[in-house]
Amino acid sequence: MDRISNSFWSKINQIAGDDFTPKGLNELEEYAEQFAGRRIVYKRFSSQEQHGCSAGGVNNVIASLLAGAKVAANGVAEGCIKDFKSELKLAEKQIDTIKHWAKKANVWIDKVEEVLVSSFGDILAQGGEADVYDNGVSVIKTIGLDYFVQPIYALDRISLHNTYFPETRLKVVGFGENIDGDFKIIVEQPYIQGFPMTQDEIENYVYALGFKLKDIKSWTYYTPEIYLSDMHDENVLKSKNGTVFVIDCDIRINFAGLNSGGTRVLCTDIDFAR
Repeated sequence: MDRISNSFWSKINQIAGDDFTPKGLNELEEYAEQFAGRRIVYKRFSSQEQHGCSAGGVNNVIASLLAGAKVAANGVAEGCIKDFKSELKLAEKQIDTIKHWAKKANVWIDKVEEVLVSSFGDILAQGGEADVYDNGVSVIKTIGLDYFVQPIYALDRISLHNTYFPETRLKVVGFGENIDGDFKIIVEQPYIQGFPMTQDEIENYVYALGFKLKDIKSWTYYTPEIYLSDMHDENVLKSKNGTVFVIDCDIRINFAGLNSGGTRVLCTDIDFAR
């Protein structure tokens, strides 16, 4: 890692090490503003993907940077951790840092299901990854780490979703834990009324975006850049005028470790616009 990246991540880790003082919280807000204006260039993402990260809101940007700082400090190339216990330890470092920041920034909720049920009523829908609550013109979702293990990958997913499917933007409104102590990312998304699409319609839509089919049984597609899965009729809707809305999917940076024809290299390199 180069000097600029080392210096940046050291500063982020110092803010965390100082337990997120008011000054540190202000500095993180300033970094998020510079990130949104592309004065900070996060080479993990393309320019469009960095915009998608910013579209997820300040909380998404700051949490992504805090997770990136822990990955950068780990000293092992991402995607090369073969020992699951080591990956869990890295995940815990990211969770602990984001949790401490979120508490100081007042965007943390303990017993998140109880609080959300009290605020929005019973769960509207429940899936393997998320619980969904009705908020009128929008829905509130709690996203867990079962599919991702590390928060950085779950946060990547939000940034990539906003890049490819901006009509159903995910905005991070907070973080929390359920009664079992499982980490959750809380997002808001527009409520979409639409009609299920046939699998042929979904395939044609995905092909038009430049993806190739990998496995129809898991509704998985890919480009050398992006892995896209769970593209089935419960997650993809269309309006009366034919507009397609992807309300949920599994979308990731397609690096070699996914064994899906990916050519991306996961990195945490930072640069500053000149």
